Amino acid sequence: MRLRHKPWASEYIAQQSNYAIANPEQHKGKWHEVFGNNNPIHIEVGTGKGQFIVGMAQKNPHINYIGIELFDSVIVAALQKVVDLQLPNLKLLNVNAKNLTEYFADNEIERVYLNFSDPWPKSKHSKRRLTYKTFLALYEKILVKGGEIHFKTDNQGLFEFSLISFSEYGLQLKFLSLDLHNSDYEGNIMTEYEEKFSSKGQRIYRVEAKYMNE
Repeated sequence: MRLRHKPWASEYIAQQSNYAIANPEQHKGKWHEVFGNNNPIHIEVGTGKGQFIVGMAQKNPHINYIGIELFDSVIVAALQKVVDLQLPNLKLLNVNAKNLTEYFADNEIERVYLNFSDPWPKSKHSKRRLTYKTFLALYEKILVKGGEIHFKTDNQGLFEFSLISFSEYGLQLKFLSLDLHNSDYEGNIMTEYEEKFSSKGQRIYRVEAKYMNE
């Protein structure tokens, strides 16, 4: 993904502290205090410009959402959406997902969303894929017992890799679609990438995987 640098992004993010949470490690184990309620917390790793997680927060006011995105020039677009809509159940973190356990306590999160993650197509880069076993171990640690990963991609290779990775880790595959937009799945919220790819006739793959540690 080629990023367009936005020199004003970091300053804007710092100004919107109600929605873009600085120093998230200070809230580890206490995210319910940040939201002011005890509703379930779902996170999206790789939020991008925020269309998916904003849509989910609008649709499900009884769930708290946290969007995680490494690049400030990308997450600022999501932040602008949140500020415009004044969504009380959505916060954003401009941090690296490999440090998730620094920001969230054990069993604090109920669901992880992975949408159109970087496929890292070269085999030597497989450890960077967000469905690689080391990331699955991170998610397991912060998720409640029996927590779930919901994963969408247009990349067949990444999808096949992820199914194998989930199975080898011992996750139970629940819902699975090889062509989401031609399935009977209801309530799908599309990402920006999803709109782009599906408009070109590309298949969208989706799976729900559950940790068997209840």
